[in-house]
Amino acid sequence: MNIPFLDSWRKRHEPESTDAPLAEAFDGDPEGVAELLSECELLRSRVAERGVELDDTPRSLQELDQLPPRWRNDPEELPWFGNDAGLYLGTVIVRNVPGARWQVWPGGGPVVRLASGREIQVVEAGLDWAMTGAPQLSQVYAEASEY
Repeated sequence: MNIPFLDSWRKRHEPESTDAPLAEAFDGDPEGVAELLSECELLRSRVAERGVELDDTPRSLQELDQLPPRWRNDPEELPWFGNDAGLYLGTVIVRNVPGARWQVWPGGGPVVRLASGREIQVVEAGLDWAMTGAPQLSQVYAEASEY
């Protein structure tokens, strides 16, 4: 069925791009987006309350793994905490594993791409860690550093 005014309406209301805003920003300023991804404010503030300083080193991942999982007591905060844990894991990998870099999928999901081409879904790993304790963040880092 040909309805000319409907075609005009669709053209005005269709999104201009199928990329997510993060993917578009990453294409324009990868270092700026990497800096944004490394902020992890919720995670940094919660673990600082427990005396853990996140200094973007593999040692700090081991310290995170040793914390009692009190964040699981707050179901509203848990996914945000896990998301930040994954972004922090990615930050540590990117800053310490040669050739590792952030990659943002067109749908907007950040992953870490190793020099070998392997992609690590760090946000998913962080969420799993926050909810169940496995895999440990330091273990994911150790596996990434082997490639």
